[in-house]
Amino acid sequence: MPYAGGPMTEAMYYILLALMQPNHGYQLMAAIDQVSGGRVKMGPGTLYGVLTRMQKEDMIKIVHDDGRRKTYAITEEGQKALVAEYQRLQAMIQDGRMLKEGE
Repeated sequence: MPYAGGPMTEAMYYILLALMQPNHGYQLMAAIDQVSGGRVKMGPGTLYGVLTRMQKEDMIKIVHDDGRRKTYAITEEGQKALVAEYQRLQAMIQDGRMLKEGE
């Protein structure tokens, strides 16, 4: 079932950012921490639940599985979804500039 579009969860967004380079679970948690400047901490339960969902939605795929660890990569569908979410967030920031102008 492909990704239906719409706003992403924070977890989905940061997983896709972290998968710009293929990573396995432990590396992904560290990459998410780094990409978010330490703001987003994702534990294994959340991570693997979201990874499973994102695989079903064809946003990510397993590129290597040695039995002990799986390496994931972003798909073309995932890249499109990431760009769309980035653009949505940028539009929200632009909308919020009215607050600053009103001061």
